[in-house]
Amino acid sequence: MSTPPSPAPAPPGLVPLHSGKVRDLYATAGGDLVLVASDRISAFDFVLGTPVPDKGRVLTQLSLWWFERLADLVPHHVLSTELPEGAPAEWAGRALVCERLDMVLVECVARGYLTGSGLLDYRATGSVCGIALPGGLVDGDRLPEPLFTPAAKAAVGAHDENISFAQAVEAVGAPLAEELRRFTLELYARGEQVARERGIILADTKFEFGRRADGTVVLADEVLTPDSSRFWPADSWRPGSSQPSFDKQYVRDWLLSPASGWDRASEEPPPPLPDEIVERTRARYVEAYERITGRPFV
Repeated sequence: MSTPPSPAPAPPGLVPLHSGKVRDLYATAGGDLVLVASDRISAFDFVLGTPVPDKGRVLTQLSLWWFERLADLVPHHVLSTELPEGAPAEWAGRALVCERLDMVLVECVARGYLTGSGLLDYRATGSVCGIALPGGLVDGDRLPEPLFTPAAKAAVGAHDENISFAQAVEAVGAPLAEELRRFTLELYARGEQVARERGIILADTKFEFGRRADGTVVLADEVLTPDSSRFWPADSWRPGSSQPSFDKQYVRDWLLSPASGWDRASEEPPPPLPDEIVERTRARYVEAYERITGRPFV
């Protein structure tokens, strides 16, 4: 597994805190946080060595669009989109000033369709995160109803582990676990409806939440982006195989193909992405933004 780089040197007045797979985190003198989305892309728990141009701006601008449309369901953490004084010009469109929260150490995943790790779980046990499902389902099938399938957040470079709702209760307590499940399914329902109106299937997505000092649950990080969600074109949905997508599944598929020459079972990092794969991946991110928001990406 790869280790994300350290945050870039901070502008005056900001303190670098952490660098994730995609985002760099800084603290302001007043105690707020600055979240900067890079163009890094990850796959199979590796941060790839080839960036995808404009990816960080797409993620940031799409998250902002969704935060506005979900605020009646749950408050979000964004305080400002203005660049901190002295911030580099390349942060424009990719930096958010956010409130500091006590982050909940449970990934909140909603699944409306069977695919990914949920499909692997189903094939092995007939259930997903302890929730029994009907027999005979195939890759890409729509589930009888959306599922809340939490995951335990792993250390940097490791893979999050799917857990049952009972395990989530053990981790954070029953009242908070119930609240997380309710928010997750409400947010997914809103996102699924909006995406479907635009010809896109929201197959699954993950949310991250934090809490204010008074216990208020707040939506944080990113929301309903190609990095945190599986977006499929509705007009080409065909259960039974991998679906075309507007997310980084395109990169995953190339890495697993003979063309990459990479063995996932090895401990070697993936190879650099060819220019064609980078260009097509960028185009998918931009198309997701433009189809969902109805706005041109500038």
